[in-house]
Amino acid sequence: MRMRLLDAVDEDRHDVEVLLTALQQAVAEVRGLGGMVHLPGGGMSGILYLVADSGLPESMTRPWLIIPVRGTAPPSTAARNDTLTWQPDLAPPDPVPGRDPAALWPSRLPAGMGHLAVPVPGGGRRRGALSVLFAPGDEPGAAECAFLNEVAAWMSGRLRSSGILNPSPALLRALEDGPGPRKPAPAWDVEGVPSLTYTWDLRTGELTSDQPVGEVLAGIDPGVMTGGIEAWAELIHPDDLPRAVAGFDTGIQLRGGFQNEYRIRRQDGTYLWIEACARTVTNEEGAPVKVTGTLRDSSETHAAAESVGWALRHMSDGFVSLDTDWRIGFLNQAAERLLGTAGDVAGAVLWDLPAVRVVPGLEERCRATAAEGRPAGFDIPGPDGTSWYHLRLVPVPEGLTLYITDTTERHLREAERASAERAAEERAALVQRITRELAEAVTAQDVMAAVADGVMTPLGATGLIVLGAVGDRLTVVGSRGYAERFTRLLDGEWTVGDTANPVGDALRTRTPLCISSPEEFLQRYPATKILVREDGKQAWAFLPLAVSGRGIGAAVISFDRPRVLDDDERTLLTALSGLIAQALERAGLYDEATTRARTLQRSLLPQALPELPEVTTAARYQPAKQGADVGGDWYDVIPLSAARVALVIGDVMGHGMAEAATMGGLRTAARTLSELELPPDEILGHLNDIVGELGTDAFATCLYGVYDPVTRLLSYASAGQPPPAVAHPDGTVTFLSMAPDPPLGVAAPPFETRETLLPAGSLLALYSDGLVESKDRDVTTGMRHLAELLSRSVNAMPASPADASGLDALCATLTSALLPAHGALSDDAALLLARTHPLDAQNIAEWPLPEDPMAASQARELVRAQLDDWDLADEDLVMTTELLVSELVGNVVRHACGPIRLRMLRSRALICEVSDASLTTPHIRHTSATDEGGRGLQLISALCERWGTRHTRTGKSIWTEQPLPEPSR
Repeated sequence: MRMRLLDAVDEDRHDVEVLLTALQQAVAEVRGLGGMVHLPGGGMSGILYLVADSGLPESMTRPWLIIPVRGTAPPSTAARNDTLTWQPDLAPPDPVPGRDPAALWPSRLPAGMGHLAVPVPGGGRRRGALSVLFAPGDEPGAAECAFLNEVAAWMSGRLRSSGILNPSPALLRALEDGPGPRKPAPAWDVEGVPSLTYTWDLRTGELTSDQPVGEVLAGIDPGVMTGGIEAWAELIHPDDLPRAVAGFDTGIQLRGGFQNEYRIRRQDGTYLWIEACARTVTNEEGAPVKVTGTLRDSSETHAAAESVGWALRHMSDGFVSLDTDWRIGFLNQAAERLLGTAGDVAGAVLWDLPAVRVVPGLEERCRATAAEGRPAGFDIPGPDGTSWYHLRLVPVPEGLTLYITDTTERHLREAERASAERAAEERAALVQRITRELAEAVTAQDVMAAVADGVMTPLGATGLIVLGAVGDRLTVVGSRGYAERFTRLLDGEWTVGDTANPVGDALRTRTPLCISSPEEFLQRYPATKILVREDGKQAWAFLPLAVSGRGIGAAVISFDRPRVLDDDERTLLTALSGLIAQALERAGLYDEATTRARTLQRSLLPQALPELPEVTTAARYQPAKQGADVGGDWYDVIPLSAARVALVIGDVMGHGMAEAATMGGLRTAARTLSELELPPDEILGHLNDIVGELGTDAFATCLYGVYDPVTRLLSYASAGQPPPAVAHPDGTVTFLSMAPDPPLGVAAPPFETRETLLPAGSLLALYSDGLVESKDRDVTTGMRHLAELLSRSVNAMPASPADASGLDALCATLTSALLPAHGALSDDAALLLARTHPLDAQNIAEWPLPEDPMAASQARELVRAQLDDWDLADEDLVMTTELLVSELVGNVVRHACGPIRLRMLRSRALICEVSDASLTTPHIRHTSATDEGGRGLQLISALCERWGTRHTRTGKSIWTEQPLPEPSR
């Protein structure tokens, strides 16, 4: 790239500009500190002159102005041996006669700077050198060396026809001496240059020379020497004569050496410039007696100076020279265009000019640069507000020089590059944000939201439709910015493999398809005329969604005006199509897993709560979040014997299929244990054993309560569950007292069973901790909020045992008030409400029986009378009940011990109970045809709907249940 930039340098550029441009590119490419170019000197062999430098202060370039070809410095070695030379530690060059570079060497240079030089080919054996300085620790590689060689060859080719590779001695002396007063040239400096040695006798005025003057100064009258100092003075240009005479006078008076330069007239009337170097010779008393010196033609030097002045005047960069009072002494044409014409601004203080007042801090920078004695540079905006300039300040003995370079194009390129980088960063940030949001998307609607929020606004889109492939049909997954009527029209209209529609075409090519106008749409896909008319959009981008080479759908981004997407936007859409496809595929898999998980969860929870006259119940379950991570919360309502009801709620710690399976197992176990008529503490003990066998990572909480509608007692035991709330008929709400038992799996039985008396019509609320506890609310605050809600709502609830709609509504009210919106739960939440209905005394009958064979007969009479009193005198029911009670009482008389009691309950069924003090449990036996006994329980099992044994504190009760006749129900 940099070589192409060099090749673009105009052919009419000046030699110094060519050298400086090439040197700057070389230093920048190899990341050097600065560089120099040395070229050989005209007819003087053995000398290399510094003709260009870049990036180096004057204090560093001063020792390198003149160096010997036969020296050991890298530029000398490279030029002499025509080879690349590397010096790992920068050192002064070798001295030349009359000049010691070591004395000029800067005192505070960092150690370890490297110096690399490559030869610059010239004419014949004459070669120069291009050299670059490197920071300590940096060493150029093969690529950097090859590039420098290439630049040196380019430089030689551009300058081969120029005199700069073969400069004249006068030009070399001008380059060497530079600005300021000249000193007498040493002998080596005039080697190969014609010179005349003369003597001026101050006493006689006689002039003598070592050779004829015409041989050295062409065109001068050969006889001028014979005419003495007066004849010589007559040849001096009138404008230069006063200065020349003053110079000689001063040198003679000071008794020292002096130098002068002036013009003398040729025989043809033209003038040539000569340089006169002389010294005063004194006698023993110190009086001046004569002057000896040399004369040489310096016309070429002045010609070179005039050439430099012309180039300086017309160069493209602005140049301004300031004196020590900061007044403008010279400015070229480029500077005049910025500051004003020379006639208007010459002699003015720089920062007093109107065009310069807009440059902030220029005066301070100029003064600081002059005080430090080091060049400085900075960029400033132009007065028009659109252009930019680079100001380089270079201190010189006579003041300060300013170089003004128009850098508007560079700033524009940098601005464009910065804009492109910002756009790239914004696109990268956009892709990163959308990637993150798509990675977090769970459902297809989450994918829709991520694409709509991340893509529509940056692109200025007004519509989005995501289509999914179901078989070969494309169905609408979701949309933004479209009417429902249009999505219904589009749903299933297109097929995957049909290239007559844009989605099928995009899926075939696997590249985004962009359509900039409705006319283009209809021209390419005429069969979609109805859809285009109903769509109402003006431009579209169809993104194919494919995973593993399989098309799964498409995303359609639309605009409400004609739009042509540029290459960057198409690249962005190409990248997004893959991300959207993967996210949509994951969402589909997630939906399938969610469906399976929800099905499992629904199958494990009660499908419907039983309708019981003893309690009216309703429940709600809310998982922690959408998806396959189902929770382990559960609840249950279990009818027991003697019209009692078991109320259960529990929570398996964690989320997932394993936790849901554990929950199902515990619920099944709780139901099975309930059939054994075990008390709550024993049931929790068995459940604790089950959880403990699952491993050390399994934990569960559970509350098991039994409500007896006869006694209105609630017996309950808890393992880590929060206490149930009881809303009394008067509106007060209390929480049941609880023992701080640990969860199942870590608890140490026995558990504690507690009892509480519930007033008729009480509302019992069992719940898991997810209902009252969240990251923003502790358990105590949640329980207090629950109590307030129950207190406000309980009096408005219906008390009819046959209608649970009121409790359903209360469940919805409580969950919506206690749980955060949008289902953003950190834990599952379960709620079970139960309104209690005690059994009226008129539905209860109980009698003691004697411990003799007459007890069965007495029991039959009591049963018949009670059934008649209850209007249940159905002959079949009476006979069956008499037979059941007779058999139960007979078993007690034969196999157990008293006291014997008979109880009848009229509830959801006709319940008969016979109690005794024995702890033995009867079992049905398999009897043979010849056995005389063992058929009583078989008869009981055949005659009743259910029967069983329940252990009590004083013994046991054997119970039976028979369905009531329909009118009695």
